[in-house]
Amino acid sequence: MQISNLNVNYLSYGLMNLKKLTSNVKQIQDDVLKEILTLNANTEYLRGYLHGSCDKELFKKNVPVVSYDDVKPYIERVVNGEPSNVISGKPITRFLLSSGTTAGKQKIFPVNNKFFEDMSFIIALRSFTFRRWPKGKAVTLFFTRPQSTTPCGLPISTLITGYVLSDSFKNRPSNCFTSPDELTLCPDSKQTMYCHLLCGLCQRDEVVNVAATFASTLVGAITFLETYWKEICSNIRSGHVSEWITDHSCRDAVTNILGGGNSELADRIEEECNKKSWKGIITRLWPNVKFIQSIVTGQNSQCIPMLEFYSNKVPLISTVYASSETMFGINMNPFYKTQDISYTFIPTISYFEFILADEGNKGEIVDLVNVKIGSYYEPLITNYYGLHRYRMGDILQVLGFYNGAPQFRFVRRKNVVLSVGLEVTTEEDILKALNNATLVLKNSDLVLMGFTCYADISTLPGHYIFYWELKAKTISDIVKLDNKLLVECCCVMEESLCALYRELRSKDGSIGALEIRVVQQGTFNSLMELAVSQGASPSQYKTPICINSSEASAFLESNVVACFFSDKSPNL
Repeated sequence: MQISNLNVNYLSYGLMNLKKLTSNVKQIQDDVLKEILTLNANTEYLRGYLHGSCDKELFKKNVPVVSYDDVKPYIERVVNGEPSNVISGKPITRFLLSSGTTAGKQKIFPVNNKFFEDMSFIIALRSFTFRRWPKGKAVTLFFTRPQSTTPCGLPISTLITGYVLSDSFKNRPSNCFTSPDELTLCPDSKQTMYCHLLCGLCQRDEVVNVAATFASTLVGAITFLETYWKEICSNIRSGHVSEWITDHSCRDAVTNILGGGNSELADRIEEECNKKSWKGIITRLWPNVKFIQSIVTGQNSQCIPMLEFYSNKVPLISTVYASSETMFGINMNPFYKTQDISYTFIPTISYFEFILADEGNKGEIVDLVNVKIGSYYEPLITNYYGLHRYRMGDILQVLGFYNGAPQFRFVRRKNVVLSVGLEVTTEEDILKALNNATLVLKNSDLVLMGFTCYADISTLPGHYIFYWELKAKTISDIVKLDNKLLVECCCVMEESLCALYRELRSKDGSIGALEIRVVQQGTFNSLMELAVSQGASPSQYKTPICINSSEASAFLESNVVACFFSDKSPNL
């Protein structure tokens, strides 16, 4: 079976054949591995383990489980001009940069055109799950950065930039975006955001979906709109784009969308934006919106309360599980509640194995079809471009099966933890504590706009510090910090943490009181701008749950306006 052609065949039959695709998982996965090994067994990397063989059992016995640091030297050799066959049997055509917001440093991954073909396949496949909704346009907030050239002469870029520049994107069968491609290709993210919103508002009655890669981008877009809505209305009323939009392709494309002045539309938008509260502003500005499409799992779950506030709780859907290493799968039930999101792995994309979570290299490794419902795993991927048994660092839980294909819930990143002593606080623990704290805020006039944290061990006892950016629900109001309310948030967060944390905090005082440091409004947007100035992509940026950059920490500290501590020990 030629797997590289199989995705196209399945798309031609649509959802009916998705059943076949997800029912014959073992055979498809075996064929995928055989095809990968046939292509790559004689690369320098695999040759030392397989000696040219394509045998699955030899692969499992000899090829080691690896992390990025293990394969980085091989990737860097190709980056610096050595042939692709150091790691890949087919020519590498570009390199992708990870977001870098988890580990603090961007990783480089080799790919070729098949990566973007798979991406287009996944995007097309997910469209079959939206058939019950009316057709319309999407305000899609994509951003690109200028791609660079590596010493070997190949381009290097973020995933979104690479996709937008690929033939797969240029030749997509239809364009349902409110923004012309020229906007996405603009290298200035501020001009891009302004023009995205301007074009989206010009076509407000056609919009059924507002989308961005990450939920934090959508929250940032609303914050941006609060500053620029008057200017956008002026542009719509006059039919002319602001002079500070200097990218000529952007200006021409937006001028074409404006099509002349429209005072009636400008007045309608102005009326909504002038209201005292921006609650439901998304559905007020785009009255036909049926859902918001973005990643709202993991660290992006912190944005759910803000998006629900701004959207009047229209469905928040997360459709795809993907990364710079590989595509994984789609959400077959996109309109389930956010806490019930799971992704069905598509077996034609890469070869997937799984190691039981938190058991290190001693954990049992199983194939895709042999995972067990309820168990927690870290995925290992073997792709077509040089990664073999590569640890993804994500922790997933098996919720069920769609035919024969497992469905996984994203739980957390593996290495994102806080600790000042013996306790280990995971990403999942942090997000649970944060969710409980936002319930305390629910009946106040405050909304949590962003957070990050770290374990401060510079003093004894060490303690957890959370940086919070708060905003008033009424747009023109000044944020009034209520000491009693925020101390209660500190206490609720401590009550939500693991038993060992509570014991160490309460019994022997080896962990100090949890602290919330409130920062000025706009701090987290400026933190993103700092990351973008250092090479991060606006489309892929995620505020790190745990801060590990001294520069970022110093920046946050310079914006602190108030500090609050829990005033009692948590219950055991």
